[in-house]
Amino acid sequence: MTGHFDCAALGPNKVVNMSNGISAADQSHEYAGKRLGLPEEGVDSLAPVMRRFAGTAIDWFLAMGIVLLVFGQELEDPRTNFWILGTWALMGVVSVWLFSFTTGQLVLGMRVVRVGAEERVGLVRALIRSALLSIVVPAFFVDIDGRGLHDRLSGTAVVRTR
Repeated sequence: MTGHFDCAALGPNKVVNMSNGISAADQSHEYAGKRLGLPEEGVDSLAPVMRRFAGTAIDWFLAMGIVLLVFGQELEDPRTNFWILGTWALMGVVSVWLFSFTTGQLVLGMRVVRVGAEERVGLVRALIRSALLSIVVPAFFVDIDGRGLHDRLSGTAVVRTR
């Protein structure tokens, strides 16, 4: 078997080359984000996974609050989760498109950038990113840089702002 396999048990950013069993990170001694032209640490370096997860959780609770207040839904109502997901996705599209960050990302010092371009993320990329995040699974498939499939397919990365 040839190719690469993301092995979380080996630690962050360890991708094993199936032909020789040596991790790509060990072979290259590169940091996550170097291939994307991002700095190793500080502003504009890739945001850590747990910080990105925490930002998503903040956004989810904000969407939950909006649905409960505005729509008057109750948590026991089966439609509530649909409305929360829709509100969360819409908030993500609009805020990333207009501001390059969601509320949770702003609070935790992150923003979404286009990889290899100075332009903003844009509406189409924000839609792709949000749609893929809404089905959750792409976030669990990460590349050697720790970017989820949703970021790879939309040509984006989440970086630190401080």
